[in-house]
Amino acid sequence: MKIVVIIVLLAIIVLMGQALTRLIRGASQGLLYALTWRIGLSIALFLFLILAGFMGWIRPNV
Repeated sequence: MKIVVIIVLLAIIVLMGQALTRLIRGASQGLLYALTWRIGLSIALFLFLILAGFMGWIRPNV
């Protein structure tokens, strides 16, 4: 479970870096592609964590 979350977070960070380099170079189509994937992965990770909480796969540290 932790590995999946870490891999997705690393992918989000990589996509942010790609978006930054494409912003500097002026490649607007590549910038749009990288940011779209970043937003999609962020939403998917958020929904996955909510689902995992409801299913009991993860427990909060209370």
